[in-house]
Amino acid sequence: MNYTEPNITESKAVLVGLATDDTSREECEISMAELRRLLDTAGGETAAIMIQQRHTPDVNTYLGSGKLAELKKLCSDFDAGMAIFDTELTPSQIRNIEDCLGDITVIDRSMLILDIFALHAVTAEGKLQVELAQLKYTAPRLAGQGREMSRLGGGIGTRGPGESKLESDRRYIKKRIQGLEDELEALETQRKTMRASRDRSGIKKAAIVGYTNAGKSTLLNRLTDAGILAEDKLFATLDPTTRKFTLPNSETVLLTDTVGFIRNLPHHLIKAFSSTLEEAVYADILIIIVDASDPEYPSQLEVTEKLLAELGAGNKPTLLVYNKCDKEAADDGLPMPDLSENESRKTVCISALTGQGTDVFCDKLIELLHSGKRRVKFVIPNKDAGMLNILYKNASVESAEYGPDSITAVAVCDSKIRGMLGAYDAGDCDGAE
Repeated sequence: MNYTEPNITESKAVLVGLATDDTSREECEISMAELRRLLDTAGGETAAIMIQQRHTPDVNTYLGSGKLAELKKLCSDFDAGMAIFDTELTPSQIRNIEDCLGDITVIDRSMLILDIFALHAVTAEGKLQVELAQLKYTAPRLAGQGREMSRLGGGIGTRGPGESKLESDRRYIKKRIQGLEDELEALETQRKTMRASRDRSGIKKAAIVGYTNAGKSTLLNRLTDAGILAEDKLFATLDPTTRKFTLPNSETVLLTDTVGFIRNLPHHLIKAFSSTLEEAVYADILIIIVDASDPEYPSQLEVTEKLLAELGAGNKPTLLVYNKCDKEAADDGLPMPDLSENESRKTVCISALTGQGTDVFCDKLIELLHSGKRRVKFVIPNKDAGMLNILYKNASVESAEYGPDSITAVAVCDSKIRGMLGAYDAGDCDGAE
């Protein structure tokens, strides 16, 4: 068992983890350290950390009866009013554990993440998504339970746009969920319209993705002066932000900051924020950011790539960015970045905070944008001369000859632009660029 000294704060909690046959002690400790940071982001303080070694979780109370008694005493000794479990508890487990602990509030990892989402949702859509996720996850754990319902006065694990709705009966909650889903569906229709408009513009889209707190917002701020909140906390950014970025070669790309990934991210949260995460699915290029100063970055990268694959975005051209390289030291024992590359995967080391390496970042991004492009001849009738402007805006035009009836242009472009101007496509000039 592992205890830490308490800090005197308004919201103190004991964090509870379980090392099982499927989860090693080391893996459990890494996850618990992350849970501690999640609590810090939510505005609470860790009073103590408790880890039990057990073959499998107890189906009724997660921990054994003896350890629950130890947990109750630990909460009393450190004056902690909350126990946070590093797992997803069932409604019956929460009730049974609270019956054993007395006046101690019990929440799980998912409820804590939802609380952070509630804190950081800014846009109307983000708030709707948070409320929907809260209702779907928390309602069966609260509705109809007298004691649990009484905890809805506020605080970690209970606040957010949806907290007052949980005081209503199941029938009202069901109606509210349906209403939220209808509102989000309407917003998704608007999003699809905006996405279609972007597609018609021909501007390439790059989604900035990665583990939470890897530096995604800092990078977007560095490149575009987006002015996004960038804090050294988990899930500081929840709502997606898109900005135009003009590269040194005058090409334009749309950069979108997305919500961060985290290990053990519950499936229902992925589903609730599907419209936000779709930015990665519909992007032409993925910019995966890794915090190279974190010893756990290889496993964090693995989590990111696994979630991208689950979303259906695992095979896109990728720029792998090792961020915070200014924090590295030669003898700090950090894993060495894998800088191997191929045509569809480039790598770069940068510091988004200081700007170090961003020039190389831009060069690598240009390489990806040009990957698979071909040199094509277009013959555009004079009456459609305006199409030449689209070509200049979205491709590298090498020559344009004006004839009595048409304009003959040679440009290096990708299949997307070639499809847009298919009516004027006269074929390849000399193959790939």
